[in-house]
Amino acid sequence: MDFSLSQEQQLLADSARRYVREQYTFEQRRKILASADGYSRATWKDFADLGLLALNVPERDGGLGGGPVETMLLGMAVGEGLVVEPYLSSAVVATRAIALLGSPAQRAQWLAPLAAGELIAIPVLDTAYGPRPAEPVRATRRGDAWELNGQAPVVYHAPAADLLLVAASSEAAGGEPDVLLAVPAATSGVRRTGLSTVDGQVAADIDFRAVAVGTASRIGGDVRAEVPKIVDYGLFALCAEALGALDRCLELTVEYTRTRHQFGGPIGRFQALQHRMVDMLTRVEQARSLVYLAASRCEDGDAQLRESALSAAKVLVCEAARFVGQQAVQLHGGMGVSDEVSISHYFKRLLAIELRFGSAAAHLDRYSRHLAAE
Repeated sequence: MDFSLSQEQQLLADSARRYVREQYTFEQRRKILASADGYSRATWKDFADLGLLALNVPERDGGLGGGPVETMLLGMAVGEGLVVEPYLSSAVVATRAIALLGSPAQRAQWLAPLAAGELIAIPVLDTAYGPRPAEPVRATRRGDAWELNGQAPVVYHAPAADLLLVAASSEAAGGEPDVLLAVPAATSGVRRTGLSTVDGQVAADIDFRAVAVGTASRIGGDVRAEVPKIVDYGLFALCAEALGALDRCLELTVEYTRTRHQFGGPIGRFQALQHRMVDMLTRVEQARSLVYLAASRCEDGDAQLRESALSAAKVLVCEAARFVGQQAVQLHGGMGVSDEVSISHYFKRLLAIELRFGSAAAHLDRYSRHLAAE
């Protein structure tokens, strides 16, 4: 894949980064985190006005029809700004699920509001990597409707949801999700217990009790085959987000060592610290190479090639996140753990990314299984 950016791609990346640097500042983000919602609808509307929410909407449905490279560029901008709005959940995973599996009527109903920032859809997709609930979500046919029962723990941005995309297993599924239902978040029987993640993003444990869903809300297609692909695309976008956070983390650390004076000069002049920053750069560039590989493979029809590339990227990203985050905090000294300094927030975001969409150990296991099967 050629990663030389086209003029349109460069403009998209520049506009996203400019907004993050100028409008989504660290202080503005702290105000958003302190708000009652924990995210900003005004910022979400700004994203829509910039066209960021229409990126994964196909051109046939009035969107930009972006691909992996565009998703990667915006993911890096989201990571650089430590964005707490539900970009990955709604604008990438949920939007892509509707675009790929929705009927023409469903796409017409939901994709335009998603692109305009008028609707936030949050995926509740059961994967092997998330926390395992005591009672997985099950869908039971009740005449012309479906009934949902079960639990979904730690669903990112669920408190912000207008619409939930719920993958559930039917009676004939044998435990594997084979039904995808669009459930309005305010539906009777849906209970969301809000919580905050380590990096300040909103999430919720969701409990479904006798939730009635009409058959018109069922999103068709081969759910067993397609949902894992959609989840893998979300994993790729998360790795791109991590890369943006890693780049900014390294940049802030280099800036700090140039301005922090000790023993008669900037601490960045000490060779031991320079070596540590070179090691940080090496980890970042290793992660970048694997994220680029994931971009080239994230839509591959060969499941083994796709999953191997994505798992390899997640492992390298996790290793880089831990090393770069820890080194950045140490090089900032006592200020590195202060809530008033942005580097502590990058450390927490990188820690959260390590745990989301599967740990390094889980993906190393998946990669080794594919390697053994070759």
